[in-house]
Formats: sequence, C-alpha cells, structure tokens
Amino acid sequence: MTTYDMQREILKLKKQNGIYILAHVYQSQDILEIADFTGDSFALSEAAAKAAAQTVLMCGVRFMAETVKILSPGKKVILSHREAGCPMAQQLKLEELSRLKELYPGYATVAYINTSAELKTICDVCVTSSSAVKIIGRMKGKDILFIPDPNLGAYIAKQLPQKNFKLIGGGCPVHSHITTRDVEQKRAAYPNALLLVHPECRPEVSEMADFVGSTTGIISYAQNSDKREFIIGTENSIVQHLQFGNPDKRFYPLSNSCNCCDMRLTTLPEVLSCVRLSGGEEITLPGETLKKARRCIDEMLRLGNE
Repeated sequence: MTTYDMQREILKLKKQNGIYILAHVYQSQDILEIADFTGDSFALSEAAAKAAAQTVLMCGVRFMAETVKILSPGKKVILSHREAGCPMAQQLKLEELSRLKELYPGYATVAYINTSAELKTICDVCVTSSSAVKIIGRMKGKDILFIPDPNLGAYIAKQLPQKNFKLIGGGCPVHSHITTRDVEQKRAAYPNALLLVHPECRPEVSEMADFVGSTTGIISYAQNSDKREFIIGTENSIVQHLQFGNPDKRFYPLSNSCNCCDMRLTTLPEVLSCVRLSGGEEITLPGETLKKARRCIDEMLRLGNE
C-alpha cells in the first residue's frame, strides 16, 4: 500500500469503528494528517474527554494514554504501540517519590504532566510546560518539590524567585542532549535565525534562546513571527511540521540528534493495525489509581481558572 492508500483506509476504518485519533505533535506528518486532533499531551486528553467517540487511539507514548484514561475513565483508550514509553516519565518509582516526600516534609509535590499515573496519585498538583509558571505561582505554599524534570524545574524556578524549589536528577534525554556548542554552531551557520527552545533543554541552552516555550508555544511563535528563519530546539519532527505549515519560512534543527525514539515507534502501518482493531494496547488502570491521579489534575485546572 502507498501512504495515500493507507491514509484513506485509516480514515474509512476510524469512522466505521467509531475511533477518535489523537496525535501528539511529535508524530510524523503522515500521522498528523489522519488525526482528529493534534497537540501537546494535556490538550490531547482534554480533546478526548470532549469527543463523542467512546474509543480513543493515542498516537503518542504511555503517560499520555494514561492521562487520557484518567480524564475519560469510561472510554476505551488504546496506545498505538505498546512499547512507546517515556524515559523521563519512567525515571521515578512510587517508592522513590515517597522517600523524597519524607525528605522534604511540608513541600508541595508538583508533577510535570510527563509522569506516570502511579506517580500522580501522591502528587499535589500537575502542570504542563506551558502552564507551570502560572500554576505554581498561584500555589499558596513557598516550598516546591518538582518532579521529574530538573531542566523544566530550573526554568520555572528562575521565573518564580519567591518560591523555594527542590529538583531531582534526570530529565528528558532527548532535550538534555542539546548543548551550548550546538547553539554556537547553528547560530554561526544561520546568523539571521531566531532560536526557539523547549524548557526541557538544559538551563544554559534556554538562556541563549530568543524564545523558550512549550512545543505548541514554539509552533505558534514561529507561525506568528514576521521573521523568516528559525532554529528549533525541540524534537525534530517540529521542524518538518513547521515547514509544511509555513513554506515561505525556513526552519533548522538545533541538534540533528534530537529525535524521540519512542515517538518514532508509532508508524502509519501501526495506526492502520489499531483501527483494524488488531494492534496497539488497551490502557487499563485500577479505579483507585484513576481517582487519586485525577486529584492533582483537577487541582491544576482549579488553579488555572482562578
């Protein structure tokens, strides 16, 4: 089958089988073209909750599918590839977080959305990269235990000097791989380009950027800017998506190796298998996990709407 044939078959079968397809923006262009909704992880979950369909296919990674299930416990949620995980979301175990909470009594535990459902069950509030500064800024307490990304945590802490942050080691291995040398080399090669980076990058890289923001924030900034050239400091699929959407502008990857292998596990043939009801993995979570993990997400929504 050609890409075109496969896309047509997916579009037919998703309608026939009542499947709502979510695609994270790090997916390839051919998958974004057949999705019902594309966006960052939490936006995908919100879209799924509002959709009429009772079956949702998440083209992304496991923590994203879990978040969809948390917000839509009555729906059938399928992860497009059973091995699509997230190293950052998996770097802490429940027991390890429990010990950290004991080490820092009185600290509010803030979970980046890129965490497992299990970890969310013992966190006070959840945040996204785009909402973190606003949400944490509105929290009453001063002391914050932020998990799991120290790079995003450092970026937030810089914006909120009135708060006291405790960060842990780790982070996104894809974004953490980018160095200041990459910045220097790309700025030399493209002196007229603006540098746009994700806050999961190292602090020294973020400090050199013209704009720091979430993936969708980067996309929006590049689309709305009157500048013509951009160096993109996040997963390299965004370079391709921006070029498709803005053919009159030029986009360059900050690092040629900024590629998420877990996102690449989902291919168009995998999506076809899922809409044929023969692929992927159905996400199931214990009722108590769904209930407890939902609390920190609800708190994020409450603080965001204050």
